Amino acid sequence: MVGITQPTPKEHVNAHGVWDLFRNMGKMTVFSLCLLLCADLLDLAVGYLTVTIEPLPPVVVGETVTLKCNFKTDGRLREIVWYRVTDGGTIKQKIFTYDAMFNTNYSHMEDYRRREDLVYQSTVRLPEVRISDNGPYECHVGIYDRATREKVVLASGNVFLTVMSPPNNISVVAENTPAPFSRYQAQNFTLLCTAKGGKPAPSVYFKRDGELIEVISYTMPTASEAGTGSANFRGARPLISRDLDETKLQRSLSLLDPEGRLSRLHTESPQHYHSQGQQASEPSPATEVIPETVVSREFPRWVHSTDPLYYFSHTHVPQSDGSVVVQARLTWTLNPQLDNDALFSCEVKHPALSMPMQTEVTLAAPKGPKLFMTPTRAKVGDTVRITVQGFQVGNEVFPEPLFTWTRVGGRLLDGSTEREGRELILERVPAELNGSMYRCTAQNPLGSTDTHTRLIVFENPSMMKNTQNPNNEACHLEIVGLAWMTLILTVTAGLT
Repeated sequence: MVGITQPTPKEHVNAHGVWDLFRNMGKMTVFSLCLLLCADLLDLAVGYLTVTIEPLPPVVVGETVTLKCNFKTDGRLREIVWYRVTDGGTIKQKIFTYDAMFNTNYSHMEDYRRREDLVYQSTVRLPEVRISDNGPYECHVGIYDRATREKVVLASGNVFLTVMSPPNNISVVAENTPAPFSRYQAQNFTLLCTAKGGKPAPSVYFKRDGELIEVISYTMPTASEAGTGSANFRGARPLISRDLDETKLQRSLSLLDPEGRLSRLHTESPQHYHSQGQQASEPSPATEVIPETVVSREFPRWVHSTDPLYYFSHTHVPQSDGSVVVQARLTWTLNPQLDNDALFSCEVKHPALSMPMQTEVTLAAPKGPKLFMTPTRAKVGDTVRITVQGFQVGNEVFPEPLFTWTRVGGRLLDGSTEREGRELILERVPAELNGSMYRCTAQNPLGSTDTHTRLIVFENPSMMKNTQNPNNEACHLEIVGLAWMTLILTVTAGLT
């Protein structure tokens, strides 16, 4: 250790302590010269080697990436090796090697995965990068030891390759559907937007009629907190509604407008309403289609007409390929009068996209389901299928409606009171069902509508023959028996 002494009052000391250096030069000369001499000898024997790698900006899947390994040395080059580092640095996989001794280069990947190209000794190009190429890379450079010419001196540098992938699929669905229309109780309604294939995770937001929705963020409850019912889910976001007491007094008032006339949803056109006795315009030979009877069009008075509160949450689900599935939920208290025909869009932003991706849905209540019956001329014993084949022209129903089938004035053929699904199957219809009427109720949280159809059952000639054959055979046997009895009586009388 070099000691520092205080100068005399007349001695001058510069800012860098030069005085102390010269004052103690005698004490450190031998030691310092030895160190400097050893360093020079070591440098002459080994030479110098420095490795640097230029940082890489994020790239998009499918682009070409060039890995540049810059090194400086005054020694003789032995080899350059590129590694891909995996599992947090515990595994290093060779991807490319340049052998300076034989001036050759080769890939360490399988033939079908060989995607590396040597550009210049220390530079490697990766064409059409994939998400799996994301991660750290290392470049190792080796030179010969000047002293022995057998040992190799190594130095290395590293770089991180960030591969981005834009979402390849987005979709919007309504959660907990199909669901019935509620006349007297407010409902929470949730739109679920799912974006798949993005890396890093994209940002998702909702718009209504082209305007960005102001939302209140919340955290989705865990599975144990949420449970299987909707009560807990509704409890996390209280419904925005008045007490139901005053609406229970006179529920029929909810059907009247301020002038005392029957109210009607503004999206309904007058031609959708028919009198009970109006006949169908084009009845088929086997069925009589009863014009649509719109029901459940009353809307609760306690539903607010002001702007609702929108609640927003999102979850990230990492995938095995490195991408992230983002699920965003928008929840609010549904108002069928205001939300019918509202356009909701889900937009996704990602750094790999030049402009946002978008998908949209229009909320719409079902109107005028079209029923089709097969066979068109049903006979006794046939299996009849009544199927919903869409809705009125221009009526794109969202969310998916719930279809319920009932028989007017009685039970269905199997004894049940109702059946759900897009199709009603009546197996081996009996003649007693001739003229029976069936009701198809299509409903979603925005509204409900009924359509009726009448079943006409014709006689089945083949079944009539089968039913008549046993009687004919019995009659024939009786005639033969009588003939034999007459013959026996005649012979007996002759003998006597």
